[in-house]
Amino acid sequence: MTIAPKSAAAPPSGKPGRKVIITCAITGAIHTPSMSPYLPVTPDQIIADSLAAADAGAAILHLHARDPETGKPDQSPEAFGRFLPRLKQQTNAVINLTSGGSPTMLVSERVRPAATFKPEVASLNMGSINFALFPMLERYKEFKHDWEKPYLESTKDLVFRNTFKDIEYILQTCYDNDTRFEFECYDIAHLYNLAHFLERGLVKPPLFVQSVFGILGGIGTHAEDVMHMKRTADRLFGKQYKWSVLGAGRNQMSIAAIAAANGANVRVGLEDSLWIGPGRLAKSNAEQVRNVRQILEGLGLEIATPDEARQILTLKGADKVNF
Repeated sequence: MTIAPKSAAAPPSGKPGRKVIITCAITGAIHTPSMSPYLPVTPDQIIADSLAAADAGAAILHLHARDPETGKPDQSPEAFGRFLPRLKQQTNAVINLTSGGSPTMLVSERVRPAATFKPEVASLNMGSINFALFPMLERYKEFKHDWEKPYLESTKDLVFRNTFKDIEYILQTCYDNDTRFEFECYDIAHLYNLAHFLERGLVKPPLFVQSVFGILGGIGTHAEDVMHMKRTADRLFGKQYKWSVLGAGRNQMSIAAIAAANGANVRVGLEDSLWIGPGRLAKSNAEQVRNVRQILEGLGLEIATPDEARQILTLKGADKVNF
């Protein structure tokens, strides 16, 4: 009897990998124009960067607006109206509008874009924190616009207010729009806050929980911090949630890798980090999307399309938005 030699490696099973949703946060309200020439500011820049990010693999585009002249965060519906209709015509990506706006804004101002445009997804911060950006002043000394330095300095004495009343106000304002929420949790207590609203029936599963790591005032970036967030969310929500993570600054890709290996979806983008490597500015949002996609596919995971993301998160569909 002839015995066939053992194969050096087992043949692939053919079983598809887990689908991972990549969200790309295009511009945000944290970084100022002086920090990077690649930060999208104008409507045309936001559209171009969004389309490139979607082409690179982002299923969800998380959007803020800015004054095209000064780059200052602008939460007026008029500012969003300059790019949302054009963007919708050119991409099937899910549009996620911020209700966080800027930490300096009132909740009534912050919720207006989501209330006006009725997007498939809107972000919702789940608790108040000391949202500290002032350490950036150690790196940046010269600014293009008068508002930038005072804005950063003010965060030394700033509480990003997201009280239970504020959260309930946003939920009630958007309740009839069938908009789902990306629940941004900067610390463990925010998961408990979300559990409170789930118990009251004011939010419904599947909960899209975005764990935020590395903002001074919130949870840190150690691997144990990442797993602590996951363990707590697992205990509170069980199978009722979908987990996603973002790492701020230089921790962006390491957080994505750690969490994705443990079941998370991921978020990247110039809102969260201006960098693509040590001392190297990212030249576009798409560059970060391609980088994290390479990490995910290296882990044997598959990238979710926009329609697969809609199915995973039970979204209402792009034909039911108001833009």
